[in-house]
Amino acid sequence: METKLQDRTLGWAALILMLAVALGAFGAHAIQGRVDMQAYRNWATASQYQFFHGLALLGLAALEGRLAERVLGFARLLFLLGILCFCGSLYLLAVRDLLGIAGWVRVLGPITPLGGLMFIGGWITILLGAVRKR
Repeated sequence: METKLQDRTLGWAALILMLAVALGAFGAHAIQGRVDMQAYRNWATASQYQFFHGLALLGLAALEGRLAERVLGFARLLFLLGILCFCGSLYLLAVRDLLGIAGWVRVLGPITPLGGLMFIGGWITILLGAVRKR
């Protein structure tokens, strides 16, 4: 991965991880007790998956020279889109009543598994890149 792409990946990782910590703390202190238990679990799941995939982005930045640039760039894109779709939709679903967007469930509900598929696609991309490198 060229240094510029590696630096961008590292920057994205830092931003995603910083937001995961902030959103996790916000969930624990600001919304717990204001939403039902399932909504709170959704928030916690979103924060957890955001943190895991922020760490995955750090790993991608560290893989420079070990995998093809296009493999790392595509995995990065899938992880970022997965965070946006999976985590973003879960955050919104968790606070939909507080935000007055309960009607959005029909739109947000299908986005969550799409984001999960993007996470899986990112890991498959890394797996195939590693296998093909042999």
